[in-house]
Amino acid sequence: MTERLSPERMAAWRAYIEASQRLFTQLEDDLRADSELSFADYHVLVLLSEAPGQRLRMGELAGRLVFSPSRLTYQISSMQKRGLVARESCAQDRRGSEAVLTAAGLLALREAAPHHLRSVRTHLMDDLDDAEVACLTRVFERLGRRLYADRDASSTPADK
Repeated sequence: MTERLSPERMAAWRAYIEASQRLFTQLEDDLRADSELSFADYHVLVLLSEAPGQRLRMGELAGRLVFSPSRLTYQISSMQKRGLVARESCAQDRRGSEAVLTAAGLLALREAAPHHLRSVRTHLMDDLDDAEVACLTRVFERLGRRLYADRDASSTPADK
């Protein structure tokens, strides 16, 4: 049984979705103009740069990005042609493969990061009205609380 949203909550969700779409479209355009990276490229590079050995199994990468395996395969192939990532067989599972960050990919990420951060700040401050900023802020705060709660719940007493 699905819960029906009140008209007020439905309006809030609609406002959030419209504000997010407008914001992310503009951020994508800015990022592409400044660094020739798409948002998806950028996030793949960020995840690989933070991974141990700057490599992740394709399944884990897809899960972290909420990409379908076919979408991720296309994304990695596109980035591989541009020399940003490489694909290698997985040492633990010969049937699997890993995405590996290349030196060119790391350089592209370093060059894109300041443009991306500046673009985020600009559009959050300039393109969204106060209600949209408040809506996005509430959603991000809720998400942050959930992530911290999940992290705290998953850590053992010895970790604390």
